[in-house]
Amino acid sequence: MSLRSAPALILACATLGAPPAFPADAKASSAPRPKMGSAVFAWEKLIARTTPNGERRDVANHATPTLAVFECHITTLNPGAASHEPHRHPQEELIIVKEGTLEVHINGRTQVAGRGSTFFYASNDMHRVRNVGETRATYWVVNLASAATHTPALHNAAPTLKSGVFDWQKLAAAPTKTGERRAVLDGSTVTLAKLQSHVTSLHPRVAAHAAHRHPDDEIVLVREGEIEATIEGQAAVGGPGSVFFFASNDLHGLRNAGDTPASYQIIRLVTAATPKPEPAAKE
Repeated sequence: MSLRSAPALILACATLGAPPAFPADAKASSAPRPKMGSAVFAWEKLIARTTPNGERRDVANHATPTLAVFECHITTLNPGAASHEPHRHPQEELIIVKEGTLEVHINGRTQVAGRGSTFFYASNDMHRVRNVGETRATYWVVNLASAATHTPALHNAAPTLKSGVFDWQKLAAAPTKTGERRAVLDGSTVTLAKLQSHVTSLHPRVAAHAAHRHPDDEIVLVREGEIEATIEGQAAVGGPGSVFFFASNDLHGLRNAGDTPASYQIIRLVTAATPKPEPAAKE
């Protein structure tokens, strides 16, 4: 299966090719990674591999128009199991809890948070998660590396975002014309010029907005319901657990394709590599 950066490519598969592991090669390899274009990764198409502590579903591991590496996988932990021993790495990382209850370790401090919560790990901060519930816990993992990640001289010395837990129970819901919106995080990091995330809830059969395009890459995680993604006129539907990726400047839209409320989490990214906005056309 081929990769391309533009125009949009819609996939309903488990992974894009067979990329090397992240993050070990992100610094060591001088060969450019192929840039992935817009894609849809449907939950039911993702292959579950058994691990010693549960399951893992690989989603993507490639460069994008904005990122040196975008790596995403979905982990399921058995009750009492931990992801790994506390560790640290240069890339920024997000964890979003799909279901279950996790104990989060960040720099020696722990906190418990459940379904819908988001954890942000800043560059080189010590972290891990452990399933402290009585049932399995499943969560998305999103690793983000830019050109600055392995170049300390390019690091942002004054990031506005620090490692932390954004508990779903504490996120305020703001009504919108099409449902609700919950702001999660918005700011700069050590390696990203901007990292923004929010959760949108949609009434049945309505669209979030008209199809549009923007320079920054966008990741969408389907939390509940059936969401239809339209990319450059092509449509595909993903249910809970699915991942959509909208590459820079690809025309895209999102719509609740079901008869019940649906929700999804947006992650938008800006780095030094992000294309500049196109100037508005003069009338």
